[in-house]
Amino acid sequence: MSRSIPFRRAIAGMSLIEMMVAMVIGLVLMLGVIQVFVASRTASMLAEGNARAQENGRFALEFLQRDIRMAGHFGCVNDQAHFIKGEGDPRVSTGAATGSGHPLDFSVSVQGYEATSTGPGTSLTLGGTWSGAEKLPASITKLNPRAGSDVLVLRYLAPEGVPVTTLATGSDSTVGFDSTLGNRLTENGVATPLLFGVADCSHADVFKGTYVAGSVKVTGLDLGRYVTQPSGQTMIYRAESVVYFVGTSATTGEPALMRARADGGNDYAAPEELVEGIENLQVLYGLDQTTNISSVTPPLGHISTQVTATGVTSDADATGAAQWRRVGLVQVGILARSPLSTTAPAPSAALNYPSALGVSFAPATTPDGRYRTTYESTIALRNRLFGN
Repeated sequence: MSRSIPFRRAIAGMSLIEMMVAMVIGLVLMLGVIQVFVASRTASMLAEGNARAQENGRFALEFLQRDIRMAGHFGCVNDQAHFIKGEGDPRVSTGAATGSGHPLDFSVSVQGYEATSTGPGTSLTLGGTWSGAEKLPASITKLNPRAGSDVLVLRYLAPEGVPVTTLATGSDSTVGFDSTLGNRLTENGVATPLLFGVADCSHADVFKGTYVAGSVKVTGLDLGRYVTQPSGQTMIYRAESVVYFVGTSATTGEPALMRARADGGNDYAAPEELVEGIENLQVLYGLDQTTNISSVTPPLGHISTQVTATGVTSDADATGAAQWRRVGLVQVGILARSPLSTTAPAPSAALNYPSALGVSFAPATTPDGRYRTTYESTIALRNRLFGN
């Protein structure tokens, strides 16, 4: 005979105390899971911000390094060497005054403008009021560079030239070349080039021209001193005058590294956005020890000082052009930030502030949580290396 279980005992469940203990344990476990999730999400956002800032910084340096190395390229003889020969080369027929800062002043291959109070040893507060670059020409002011950043102008002949096969010379000249090879003149998004350079290993000319397939027509310039290939070494190039600055993206409103090309007249064309998230640009210039470069006192190839743009010169004339001719090295520093907030903590000590070429960046009063990092690069102007 089996023994039956009392009814009350058979239907008994969890007590209130047991339920409350289980709920507390569950809440503790849930809080732990949430904390792990939040920490993982924060770490993921910080890693993504770090990666984006690094990517942007590297792209920005790549653009800057490539064009800075080309500064002063005038065929097989650079601008500095042409000047030392004392034969009036490179001959610039664009109507721009030497050293004026005009977009077409190809007598100056490297030129810069310093943002006020941004030299080595200074500090800028993020989100604060910064000063713009000093003595900007009207052509660059129209581009609306952001305050606090330096501006860099580079002029050179493009790396890829086209052999000149025919020359019709006189008061006007027509330069002929193979139309297929002539496509080199329209590379990198320049469908209708307006500025050109003709050079051999003795002379160089920069001028405005009219391009059609297989030829460039030049008005008011006699190119009779050149000999066509294969007898001579004459090449035609697209002439480049570009300005680098930190601007504001038209699509996002965020700071970005910008580049604008000369439009063939007195201004620059609409700037192109190169890299997002570049918040600041700083530039220093290395000067040759020779203070007055000429055929009598050639450059020594020894960079003795590094200065800001105002340290090179503030003159916008031939005297200033002579000082910019001393530049044989350019050092750039950039401040890159993540596109979005990453909950990155602001540095609490000045020692930990990001710094570019001696300019430190203090955190804003109300931090925005963006990840920031700085990059620096020292670039020798290969077209001004001693002995070239």
